[in-house]
Amino acid sequence: MSCAIVVFSGGQDSTTCLVQALQEFDSVHAITFDYGQRHSLEIEVAQKLAKKLGVTSHKIMDVSLLNELSPSSLTRDDIPVSHELDDNGLPNSFVPGRNILFLTLAGIYAYQVGADTVITGVCETDFSGYPDCRDEFVKAMNTALVAGMDRKLEIQTPLMWLDKAQTWALADKLGALELVKNESLTCYNGIIGDGCGHCPSCDLRAKGLEQYLNNKEQY
Repeated sequence: MSCAIVVFSGGQDSTTCLVQALQEFDSVHAITFDYGQRHSLEIEVAQKLAKKLGVTSHKIMDVSLLNELSPSSLTRDDIPVSHELDDNGLPNSFVPGRNILFLTLAGIYAYQVGADTVITGVCETDFSGYPDCRDEFVKAMNTALVAGMDRKLEIQTPLMWLDKAQTWALADKLGALELVKNESLTCYNGIIGDGCGHCPSCDLRAKGLEQYLNNKEQY
């Protein structure tokens, strides 16, 4: 029986990945990380969607220590989300080490439940400039996890080479366009669905949706 772990935030990308995984694997476990993110509503949205979609199990893991070690606008209310880049050329919404920790813990969880696949919605084509969303990083993490646990494991990244319009097209193909559009939470300001319309995440999401809806025949 095929079994997968989906790193699940309740946002557009991870919800699309979860829907796809449920159609491709016999058993799907979702894991959501509580890292002191700006909006605890993210956890509630993930719980609601996981229940609605019927995952095998949904684990909420407290990793709030990340908040202390890696302050950013996604973990601190006193740091406004900005389109501007810091001195290292990274957005202030970057949480250093986040995906390193998430993929490590997801790999351990996969070992525990007997899954040989971990799925994450990171993307290098249409991303926010986070270095831990790159294909090079994911492949390195995959190699490290296999070596460190001496067990077969594949980290799959279905969205890695898709832009946001293509991600919307995938959600539509999976029959989940309305679900992702109306019930996921991608907004940095904590507004479900279409979001605030101003933050970098909402801007990217809205432009992708408009591009897809206006050019469906191309997808």
